[in-house]
Amino acid sequence: MTEPSGSPVDLVVLGGGSGGYAAALRAAELGMTVVMIEKDKVGGTCLHRGCIPTKALLHSAETVEVIKESAQFGVNGTFESVDMGGVNKYKDKVVEGLFKGLTGLVKSRKIEVVQGHGRLVSPTAVEVEGRTIEARHVLLATGSVPRSIPGLEIDHARVINSDDALGMDTIPGSVVILGAGAIGCEFASVWRSFGAEVTIVEALPHLVPAEEESSSKLLERAFRKRGIKQELGARFEKVEHTDEGVRVHLEGGKTIDADLLLVAIGRGPVSKDLGYEQVGVEMQRGFVMVDAYCQTNIPTISAVGDLIPTLQLAHVGFGEGILVAERLAGLAVTPIDYDGVPRVTYSSPEVASVGLTRKAAEERGYEVVEATYDLAGNGKARILGTAGAVKVLASKDGPVIGVHMVGERVGELIAEAQLITNWEALPGEVAQLIHPHPTMSEAVGEAHLALAGKPLHSHA
Repeated sequence: MTEPSGSPVDLVVLGGGSGGYAAALRAAELGMTVVMIEKDKVGGTCLHRGCIPTKALLHSAETVEVIKESAQFGVNGTFESVDMGGVNKYKDKVVEGLFKGLTGLVKSRKIEVVQGHGRLVSPTAVEVEGRTIEARHVLLATGSVPRSIPGLEIDHARVINSDDALGMDTIPGSVVILGAGAIGCEFASVWRSFGAEVTIVEALPHLVPAEEESSSKLLERAFRKRGIKQELGARFEKVEHTDEGVRVHLEGGKTIDADLLLVAIGRGPVSKDLGYEQVGVEMQRGFVMVDAYCQTNIPTISAVGDLIPTLQLAHVGFGEGILVAERLAGLAVTPIDYDGVPRVTYSSPEVASVGLTRKAAEERGYEVVEATYDLAGNGKARILGTAGAVKVLASKDGPVIGVHMVGERVGELIAEAQLITNWEALPGEVAQLIHPHPTMSEAVGEAHLALAGKPLHSHA
């Protein structure tokens, strides 16, 4: 039997990941009383099993490449080996430092954190560890977990998911990665730098298939140059265990032998057996359905993050969480324009984009004009030794509607592109801005100069 917690709080948040804790922090800042329930650690997937630890691994991988390629910069260095114990120690230190900072921030806002497995029991109550917490509003933010496909069992030994991959203390000699989205391409990049033989299997025709096709092709070329094998337009059939590891079967009869199979086909919502359906929350395929303001069909219940069918990105969760908190506080809020959210795949090279692809723009009726600036003409890119390009799409005689980049560190450039697309700047307006030289950011300016009809360091 559960006991009520007393008078209702303003907001109870079920899940302490990016969307949940962002909502909790903003709500507390706006004067609300907040209880946040988390079965594991505050910070969720992003901090503990996603964004942060994977990017730490990618930085270790980048360091390997810098050492291996140091001679071309006139520095004589010798690469010896990768110490996975040391890599994991560094990764865990980064995560732990951020976790400590986040828990301190939550405490400073006087947010009560309840450790345990919560369950929705009414439109205004969540039950956790024998306690029923009543609230004026409930926010569902239970996140996601790695998905598999029917018949493909994750044994966490030879057939693994991204959570398993983050905890490995050895480097596989060879690995097949099923799925060429951000997760698959990032692990392919890491393991190749660490010395593994890597093959990516993707049913669709390109790597990072949601991106602009030209970006996908640039990444494919770069991965081939790095020795990352690709089976594109190839459908997975089955996997069998062998004495040495696994044998992956593709439709058509091709097989690939490897030590491991990483299943990286995306993430599914955590919503089963949490009381959502029993309370009457509208759901589809495990996702909680919401309106443009992240409100469910029940007025007292909202949902954010990977639990709802929007972009599964931590920064989207932050935005949705803030939106809900401000709406509950009675502030005027604007629905999120998901086209305007920047997206980055942190492989080597990186792929970054914001706005529409050409295909999506044309499907919406735009007459599209575009310009591409090759990084071969960028001084800083030459210094760094990176290849790639910046492509800008605009509506004819209208504003910029998409920016697509490939190259080292382009993820750091996407913030400017976000401002350009979200503020509906004209190519000519951006062309007037002077970018510092030599920087990678000049490539953004050069692409807009070209689109405005006055290219500088590129051909018309």
